[in-house]
Amino acid sequence: MFERADALALEDSLVRLRHALHRQPELGLELPRTQQAVLDALAGLPLEISLGKQLTSVTAVLRGGRPGPAVLLRGDMDALPVQEDSGVPYASEVPGRMHACGHDLHTAALVGAARLLAARREELAGDVVFMFQPGEEGMGGARLMIEEGVLDAAGARVVAAYALHVTSAMLPAGVATVRPGPVLAASDEVTVRVTGAGGHGSSPHAAKDPVPAVCEMVTALQTMVTRTVDIFDPAVVTVGSLHAGSAGNVIPEHAEFVATVRSFSDEAHARVRSGFERTVRGIAAAHGVAVDIDYRENYPVTVNDPAEAAFALRTARAVFGAGQVFEAPRPMAGSEDFSYVLREVPGAYVGLGACPPGRDPMTAPMNHSAQAVYDDRAVVDAAVLLAELAAGRLQFAAEEPS
Repeated sequence: MFERADALALEDSLVRLRHALHRQPELGLELPRTQQAVLDALAGLPLEISLGKQLTSVTAVLRGGRPGPAVLLRGDMDALPVQEDSGVPYASEVPGRMHACGHDLHTAALVGAARLLAARREELAGDVVFMFQPGEEGMGGARLMIEEGVLDAAGARVVAAYALHVTSAMLPAGVATVRPGPVLAASDEVTVRVTGAGGHGSSPHAAKDPVPAVCEMVTALQTMVTRTVDIFDPAVVTVGSLHAGSAGNVIPEHAEFVATVRSFSDEAHARVRSGFERTVRGIAAAHGVAVDIDYRENYPVTVNDPAEAAFALRTARAVFGAGQVFEAPRPMAGSEDFSYVLREVPGAYVGLGACPPGRDPMTAPMNHSAQAVYDDRAVVDAAVLLAELAAGRLQFAAEEPS
């Protein structure tokens, strides 16, 4: 139904929107300027619009001209607490904030998809829900929007949901990738605080030193993973922060470390959590120190429905050409709160290259980098792909035997 040429007439306005969002990045669940920019960009389209209560989300429903089910398209809108160092002329004007993950491009692309689909509304065999979501970066905005009814915004549960994510590295511009099954990892953050009894460094026998206990925990957790988790269903435990003490001759009372845990199935997730807590508590008991574990489960595994992933792969190849699309051989260890949507309805999460011309995708700064730069032309690629996913999935449902 759609080709890249269909969106070229929208390119200038979508790029201007993307640049405006990039200059004024907002964090978390409250994005009032971004919300208003989206509402302004959607003005005049035949959409039923509702706003979030727990967050500044925008949900827009486009009613197709023919009867049929509803599908959902998601675009995340929040930025990161990063000081931009990209050198682009539209760089962030807000100190310490940057659209380092390309969500400004996602938002503009979803606006573009809404415009494309609205122009062909009479041909649509069903409805499209546009999910403009705050709070993807660790705040669980998708979960909150689900609580507020985004999946049923058209009047019935959507039959499929799609999202994409641009990357400033790894993939050349205009190259798309998708895979069935796990596509991104579950993400947990664990803070472990060990409490002993402080004392003089010359007399450790008179104290209860938390430092060797913490050191043993860090190394033992790596062994726990290799001896507990199936190597064909992997998990990662990385300790990224460790703090103890204030002087070399003082045994501190407390020591603390913070770890991230990544896994690719519910089974591995449960096994790692159980093993983590068992290992840490056992070592604490052996050292005679107390331990407190704050285990925060952030996002579950992002799992593409096999049938929807195959449909997304076919659709992307039709839009970009077979040579520009491939099935990813393995998942990535990043995480994504679109996982909450895919736990409720079948769907697919697609990767899209947006590395700027003249840069090597294998060495370009990656997403979340202060130097990350995204090709503006990707906004058209993303808009067309999203629009075609929605229209094609509705047509597929219309042709299914009843």
